[in-house]
Amino acid sequence: MIAKEKSDKKIEESKKSGSNITTRGRKFKGVVVSSKAQKTVTVQWTRRVYVPKYERYMMKRSKVKAHNPPEIDAKDGEMVVIEECRPLSKTKKFVVTEVIKEK
Repeated sequence: MIAKEKSDKKIEESKKSGSNITTRGRKFKGVVVSSKAQKTVTVQWTRRVYVPKYERYMMKRSKVKAHNPPEIDAKDGEMVVIEECRPLSKTKKFVVTEVIKEK
């Protein structure tokens, strides 16, 4: 009974916000590098990769496009959390779920 009430609340919240994008899969934290496009941001994060030949670590970065809902409206330089969702366009397969730290 409690689980049904929670799911009903989630449905109501998504109807209010006008967004019915369900998330699944991977979740990342990154910095917004560009927010020039409409409702789209470019998010970048760094990661360490071990190189066996040199027995050292190398820094690599990943950059992806993510949907930026109007209710969140992330700007350049902000730290955000993005989650994987269904493909929204040719390059957008993530959605910004929250802003962690503003400029």
